[in-house]
Amino acid sequence: MAGNNAGDKVLWFAGGAAVGVALAILYAPAAGRETRRKIGRETAGKRDAWAGSAREIFDSGREMYERGREIVDEAAEMFERGRQMMEDAPPEESEA
Repeated sequence: MAGNNAGDKVLWFAGGAAVGVALAILYAPAAGRETRRKIGRETAGKRDAWAGSAREIFDSGREMYERGREIVDEAAEMFERGRQMMEDAPPEESEA
């Protein structure tokens, strides 16, 4: 859980930084055409970075899902072995 919390903080920081950069560009003293070009270049770079991050998050989720399935399969096998052991065990003699 701690790693996920840190990841959230990094994403919020990156998002805030992107907004700050965009505002700085918009309020910088430059011609409108030049400012639009700067914004286009900046957003293209950020879009690529966010797409890469999204891919990493997706791949990480897929890995966790696969590991979870493996754990469930192992638990089911252990349950089945225990059930077989109980069925194969000789009946207990009651002391009456």
